[in-house]
Amino acid sequence: MRICVTGASGLAGRAVVADLLDHGYEVLATDVTPPSPLLPARWSRPDLVYTQADLTDFGDAIEVLSGVDAVAHLAAIPAPSIFTPARTLNVNNAVNSNVFLAAAQLGLEKVVWASSETTLGLDFGPDAPPDYLPLDEDHYPKPTSTYSLSKVLGETMAEHVSDWTGIPFIALRFSNVIDPARYDEFPGFEQDPASRLFNAFGYIDVRDAAQSVRRALEADVDGARAYVIANADSVMTRPTRDLIEEFFPGVPLKEEFEGNASLFSIERARDELGFEPEFGWREGRS
Repeated sequence: MRICVTGASGLAGRAVVADLLDHGYEVLATDVTPPSPLLPARWSRPDLVYTQADLTDFGDAIEVLSGVDAVAHLAAIPAPSIFTPARTLNVNNAVNSNVFLAAAQLGLEKVVWASSETTLGLDFGPDAPPDYLPLDEDHYPKPTSTYSLSKVLGETMAEHVSDWTGIPFIALRFSNVIDPARYDEFPGFEQDPASRLFNAFGYIDVRDAAQSVRRALEADVDGARAYVIANADSVMTRPTRDLIEEFFPGVPLKEEFEGNASLFSIERARDELGFEPEFGWREGRS
């Protein structure tokens, strides 16, 4: 298959491009910025083409998706604090709607795209606890910023465009995507655990984020589906039950938490995508 990867110069985008190439896919990589210098060798090979495009323009979206089988859509303003709230919402909505409608017009086989854990609620804390734990796909929608609202609106758009066209749309609700080069920072979280309370101590190794995209492209899924994508453990060394007792007292628990189990449930992704995290900060920091 030939896959278009949007947002290909970003952290997750670079990893997705590399993973797809390593597994025999042809890739058309696109971003509003030039190719990342972090993967110089990979940007000059016959199974990879780079096209610079601005996906807020529908014509650009049509051009980059023409001739591909499916799209891994990662392009977005990636956080609520980079631009003004209104710009974040407007740009992300424009990019999502253009990619989704271009995919529909061109009859792509599948759309896999980056949603976010923030659709489930963020920032968590004593005054804003989750409704229950672990956080799963049904803890939705709880947007608290225009960034997370853009993801909620994207999931709604995906549902309807999928209904109109029959194209599967798979939303991956990524937890905090982490480059393994940052794993040396993790032991320091013990000194200030509240610094990681905002997303319930979750994370996803960027290599596993890339794996989940590939598995979503390969999965036999109909309609519009959403999946939590997180590592199976937390960012902390303290037992998860201790964290719950300190930071989320009284929150209903749907399951027991052993050891350092994540407060995010990835059971749906395991069952329907065959996703299983392969990398984590406890196994190695490289």
